[in-house]
Amino acid sequence: MIGQRVGILGGTFDPIHYGHLDVAEVAEGALGLTRMYVVTSNVPPHRRQPVASAFQRYAMVVLAVGHRRGWRASDMELRLGGPSYTSDTLARFCQRGYQRDELFFVTGADAFAEITTWHDYPRILDAANFAVVSRPGLSVDMLPDRLPELAPRMVSTSVPGATSVPGSTLIFLIDARTADVSGTAIRQRCEAGESIEGLVPPLVQQYIEQHGLYAARTAGRRASDAPPADAAGRLHGKD
Repeated sequence: MIGQRVGILGGTFDPIHYGHLDVAEVAEGALGLTRMYVVTSNVPPHRRQPVASAFQRYAMVVLAVGHRRGWRASDMELRLGGPSYTSDTLARFCQRGYQRDELFFVTGADAFAEITTWHDYPRILDAANFAVVSRPGLSVDMLPDRLPELAPRMVSTSVPGATSVPGSTLIFLIDARTADVSGTAIRQRCEAGESIEGLVPPLVQQYIEQHGLYAARTAGRRASDAPPADAAGRLHGKD
């Protein structure tokens, strides 16, 4: 019997928002995860460069998850520099003593739909279980048809008894409602001077507003890289 079930939520988090948090919470509840690591990417290989600095993005993750029992913000990828690859991150968790069947990489259905473009595919699917959660516009029920070659490895959590298999890895499909919000929409609202209340946790909203993140730039104005004191004191040793 597996003693621990560790979730890993990775992302650029520019900024972290309720869409990210909903996906992680749903996976935690559906699979009985005992810990959740939220890993901020350094340089995302598949997306344009982040607007906020790595320090700012990590500070927002700390503020978003610091009060959640069993959740930890991780700067694992930030400390390494260079492009952030999920396969490398999963390998590091295994190097720390975790078994691959204890690990659950948590992601939205929209991101998983592009899994064939990920670095080290298809071997990455052997490095951990994948917990895939529906996102607005793409239900996990659509994934077997989108990725027929992976359908035999997919298990719906709506089926009683769905669990991980010692020594092997599976793709768990979790159909649930998650917030219809994106980092792009948040950045656009900030640039337009519109409220982002309800899209990000209150402490994250406060951080964004205090430091002028994503706001339209004016001459002589620059967003500060400094996090609030309560975040700065917890920026290291969280992975």
